[in-house]
Amino acid sequence: MSQMTGQAIAMIIYFVAMIIIGLWAYTRTKNLDDYMLGGRDLNPTVAALSAGAADMSGWLLMGLPGALYLSGIVEGWIAVGLTAGAWVNWKVTAPRLRSYTQVVDSITVPSFLGARLRDTSHLVQVVAGLIIFVFFTFYVSSGMVAGGTFFESAFGMHYHLGMTIVAGVVVLYTLVGGFLAVSWTDMVQGLMMLIALVLVPIVGLVAIGGFGALAEGVNATNPNFLDLFGGKGAIYIISNLAWGLGYFGQPHIIVRFMALRSPQEAKSARRIGIGWMILSVLGAGGTAMVGIAAHHYGIWTVGDDQAESVFILSGQYLFPAIIAGFMLAAILAAIMSTISSQLLVTSSAVVEDVMNAKGNRPRTAASGITTGRIIVLAVAVLAAIFAWFRTDSILNLVAFAWAGFGAAFGPIVILALYWKKLTWQGALAGMVSGAVVVGVWGTFKWFALYEIIPGFIIALLAAWIVSKLTYTPNEEVEREFDAAVRLATASREEIDAEFGAARLGTPQLNPDGTIPYPEK
Repeated sequence: MSQMTGQAIAMIIYFVAMIIIGLWAYTRTKNLDDYMLGGRDLNPTVAALSAGAADMSGWLLMGLPGALYLSGIVEGWIAVGLTAGAWVNWKVTAPRLRSYTQVVDSITVPSFLGARLRDTSHLVQVVAGLIIFVFFTFYVSSGMVAGGTFFESAFGMHYHLGMTIVAGVVVLYTLVGGFLAVSWTDMVQGLMMLIALVLVPIVGLVAIGGFGALAEGVNATNPNFLDLFGGKGAIYIISNLAWGLGYFGQPHIIVRFMALRSPQEAKSARRIGIGWMILSVLGAGGTAMVGIAAHHYGIWTVGDDQAESVFILSGQYLFPAIIAGFMLAAILAAIMSTISSQLLVTSSAVVEDVMNAKGNRPRTAASGITTGRIIVLAVAVLAAIFAWFRTDSILNLVAFAWAGFGAAFGPIVILALYWKKLTWQGALAGMVSGAVVVGVWGTFKWFALYEIIPGFIIALLAAWIVSKLTYTPNEEVEREFDAAVRLATASREEIDAEFGAARLGTPQLNPDGTIPYPEK
């Protein structure tokens, strides 16, 4: 079997598996909440791995190993920041967001903010929904560009054909199966990424002759590989670490928190998710080191201009054709998992936040699902039009969008969950100021400081100051806040004792702030 044939077979198997999962999820999607949030029935493993896969994209298998290959572990500060940020996000945001969105009956981040803040003007919900729509349309487009480029470089396929294949398969399983399909395919894709990133450095280590040969080869090529600072200044390292701030405001990631079966399962999901991240990041570092040593000894060649392909080239040398094909599929999985998550979040933002805020929410379960699917298709087509021309500006927007979402939504989500006195005016001021600061700072690149830092700080201050000026007590809001806190921190036994059942439905609060669940 030729290398190309084996890789093609692996790709076909992968695509078919993704479509089958989508068709399975279709049979379990009965209403709009199912389509957008999977009926709040994700187990911790699916939630954790799908969040990780939706987050990391091709950066984990191509960008990070390539940067480490060229410059050493100084490029790993961004991975440290992301891992720390993800852990804090699961610890601080996940359980309370899960419980609070249940209490106020919300299935998207903007609708949660609108309900939590009693925004009768609907400005918070609409503005947040539009921010998501605009940024994610370009974000999805960049993923399609990456998919087309992947097929072009790996198989010599025409860019437009590769882009169309990626877009078609992702849209198909997202369109048909909704959130459940996206989450389960993301879980499978996350496992593929992890297995690939663990196997390449382990098998590569054996191929080059063990740890001694690895250390000698890396040191001979780059004696400063293990230098934590690598000649970089403090601002560079702080900016890389600050990527972790972005997690609190990424809608396609925190929506997994809302879909957990219960707030208490966030703890298990956190352990699984962070374990996955640590192993994956270590695998990316190991892949870079193995590639450096292999190039030094002439076992297989990875030129500096091929740095981002070190994972691909190593896998093709180390494994039989069909296994190498699944290694390539892992990269495609990383790209597709991000696209599908962003498509669904964009669709939910339009249906639930823009249409619902204007009183046009679909009236029936069937019409709601149909509307959601139409929006998925429309956004995909719009993104594909941008991707067709493969402009650099779209790809550059990916890093900018991470900062934009992190600064616009991150401080507001944290304040909404932990501060009773946040007002809709404060939230609106924070979102707008965070987005504007990121835009301006990102344009001028002042002090070479990553724009998420000033954006996050200004948004936090604006939300706090404006809320202080506009706050008026609201007993109903305070009861909901207290109920959400108890629900997020209570043990399973305490939930059973107070609320009557561990399985949560959509509650209407009692006057004393308790949640009236039926007895077992």
